[in-house]
Amino acid sequence: MASYAVGDLQGCLDPLKCLLERVHFEPAHDTLWLVGDLVNRGPQSLETLRYLYSIRQALVCVLGNHDLHLLAVAHGCQPLKRGDTLKETLDAPDAGDLLQWLRLQKLLHFDAPRNLAMVHAGIPPQWNIAQALRLAAEVHATLRDDGQLEAFLAGMYGNEPSQWDDQLHGVERLRVITNYFTRMRFCTADGRLELKAKEGADTAPPGFAPWFSHAGRKAAEVNIIFGHWAALEGRCDAPGVFALDTGCVWGGKMTLMDLDTRQLHQCSC
Repeated sequence: MASYAVGDLQGCLDPLKCLLERVHFEPAHDTLWLVGDLVNRGPQSLETLRYLYSIRQALVCVLGNHDLHLLAVAHGCQPLKRGDTLKETLDAPDAGDLLQWLRLQKLLHFDAPRNLAMVHAGIPPQWNIAQALRLAAEVHATLRDDGQLEAFLAGMYGNEPSQWDDQLHGVERLRVITNYFTRMRFCTADGRLELKAKEGADTAPPGFAPWFSHAGRKAAEVNIIFGHWAALEGRCDAPGVFALDTGCVWGGKMTLMDLDTRQLHQCSC
């Protein structure tokens, strides 16, 4: 039995299949971790979701911002954006099953025996793993609740609040939690977010730094796999932090990591 993690798919199914064939992945025995952003921008969002759904028993998956956007559009909470490649998925006869499966996925996964967490964007410096798991579970419960789902999906867009406060409640509380886990790149040491900058780690706006670079980061004792930040090109100098988004959808490569040996495999789009 082998376990792997793969960077952002974003509707690029062929490179994923290339990598899985290379490592002789067997869904009946092996496990594949997905760092989120399964869909959008790439040419095969529907085919990607269908393939993942067919092997869902072998998957561990967290949601990315593009996955949440798909759910928001599907529930009429947000229009399609220019550049979205989601219409075929929305119109598919099996969209209901695919989107229901997507909705059930988490924002944060933690494997205690491996001391390994997986998240789409990151864990902010002020949260330890126990707090991060509790807060991620709040969003997870909301996504599963028919009575709260649409209000959350309609209200999750926006950059404010820019910092966590224990007193936050309602959609503002859920929004900032979601932004940390699915959109964060740069922040301050106390977790104030800067969500406009999207380039490499050395382009931080004044007063900000990559989330993983802050001294005293409370989740530093946990190994973390993340995606989201293609501009890093897989480079991250923080010990125990692994950046797997290597920009496949933008003409780069897709990266697969063996969770136990840390060996990397790559395939071009």
